[in-house]
Amino acid sequence: MARIRKFSTMEIFRETERLLLTVGYEAYNISLLAESLNVSRAAIYKYYTNKEDLVVDFMLDRMAKMIDAFEEIDETKPFIEGLDELLQVIFESKDIHHILTMVHWIDLRGKDEIIQKMTKLDVLHKEMYAPLQAMIQKGKEEGLLNEVIPNALILAFIFQSIAIPNHTNIPKETFLQSIKMLISTGIYKQK
Repeated sequence: MARIRKFSTMEIFRETERLLLTVGYEAYNISLLAESLNVSRAAIYKYYTNKEDLVVDFMLDRMAKMIDAFEEIDETKPFIEGLDELLQVIFESKDIHHILTMVHWIDLRGKDEIIQKMTKLDVLHKEMYAPLQAMIQKGKEEGLLNEVIPNALILAFIFQSIAIPNHTNIPKETFLQSIKMLISTGIYKQK
């Protein structure tokens, strides 16, 4: 009799993330996940009865980890140092933003438990922005950020800048420093 391979929820989440980024939400399914983990579908069904529940739990887990990482940014540091930490956290979690856009494809019909989890995901998404808004406000108070640009737009610009694909494989540190320069000084050469 073949030995059943043991695996954890974190392995399921890691592979779910890889597959969602590779094949997308529509093509992702329990069979593909089981094949990728080299386990039976029944083994996955012991954890999750459907892909929607699994994907939403994965999103909740990743969002909670991202919030924890944002909360670890030292608020007492000057804005510029905090921005470095913020960019690092966003960069390390940049794929979750793409995956969160897949939330609109999740079929919620007759799935009250998943609807409740989606509500929690929405609450976490809003919670995530509170410390970031405070950081942007600090940059304005320190006279480093343009006070007429809405905080939400600055945050969106930062998130979208990090999400730029690195097709030319610029080294991570160079990429992050270049993004920081673009965010802080734009494309004009400083005199």
